[in-house]
Amino acid sequence: MIFDAHRFTATLTCATLALTLLSCQGGRAADSARVYFGTYTRGLSKGIYLARFDLETGRLDALQLAAELANPSFLALHPTRPLVFAVGEMADFGGEKAGAVSALAVDRATGRLALLNQQTSGGAHPCHVCVAPSGDYVLVANYTSGSLACYPIEADGSLGAMTSLVRHAGSSVNSRRQAGPHAHSINPDPAGRFFFAADLGLDKILVYRLESGHLVPNNPPSAALAPGSGPRHFAFHPAGRFAYVINELASTVTAFRYDADRGRLDLLQTLSTLPEGFDGQSTTAEVQVHPSGNFLYGSNRGHDSIAIFRIHPETGRLTARGHASTQGKMPRNFAIDPTGRFLLAANQDSDHVVVLRIDQESGSLQSTGHHLKVGAPVCVKFAP
Repeated sequence: MIFDAHRFTATLTCATLALTLLSCQGGRAADSARVYFGTYTRGLSKGIYLARFDLETGRLDALQLAAELANPSFLALHPTRPLVFAVGEMADFGGEKAGAVSALAVDRATGRLALLNQQTSGGAHPCHVCVAPSGDYVLVANYTSGSLACYPIEADGSLGAMTSLVRHAGSSVNSRRQAGPHAHSINPDPAGRFFFAADLGLDKILVYRLESGHLVPNNPPSAALAPGSGPRHFAFHPAGRFAYVINELASTVTAFRYDADRGRLDLLQTLSTLPEGFDGQSTTAEVQVHPSGNFLYGSNRGHDSIAIFRIHPETGRLTARGHASTQGKMPRNFAIDPTGRFLLAANQDSDHVVVLRIDQESGSLQSTGHHLKVGAPVCVKFAP
């Protein structure tokens, strides 16, 4: 019998998630979960918000301000500790041409957040943050500066001094949006061996190893997309053999086969996220794989929809399965709840989050009638 470490890791992760959902009383499944919302602090919003999500009905309620911060647009939750990390998407933090990265402690009883400390992001307009699977480091992508930064997580949960800063260089064919690098996300592979930075300005996914807090270019160093694609967000299949990037400028999604030993991405196919015949203005935002590994979803801003794809279990290739309205304007990030039954879409320009039910057989999305008013929501994260 051959031991597949990557498949084992994915299975173990699913098992851990299932155990998390069990209550302490009688092993019954928990009936609700906490969900956090990152926002732009304009108009109705003052920072990170928290709500209760009913895992049976899909109802969202009890919205409260979890922490007051400036433009905490994207969040990352620690895999094992009660910690939340947030970027502050700005370009003037601490008198520098940079944004902020914040570490916050979670009150286990209430879910509210207490600021531990902040560090400069090392570049302007940080737009994405992740925690290394080891739980030791936080990594940030700075959009305007086209750079990546890394920070150690200290024993008390705070962020230590920056250990690595990598600046991308180059351009691509869109003179307005791709005159220089624009790092849009940074994501680890399931094993935490390699990190993948989607750079919208370069039409590349750059690959790094993390060695003692330092980002080191991998060999091969990158995977190229078609000129003018504008790669934005990136997601792995639960089995660890496939990966997907959503391309903001071209409104496409690209599938890759993943070589986990080398950190190599081999292109499989690229499909449009928009319906045939659509001629309006639209860009993409988020991409996620359903926990079952059967479906992939991507958000369209302009068409204001979630594109639905079926994933072939053996090849990783995609088949388009239609679209579902997000019932609002400018859907950014979205999240699939821990049970895999609901998708929560953040409509930034409509100031609300909408709950859609996922059909487990087809992957289609149906309205639940549930939504929650949140000022300029950008990011949705379920608490582990």
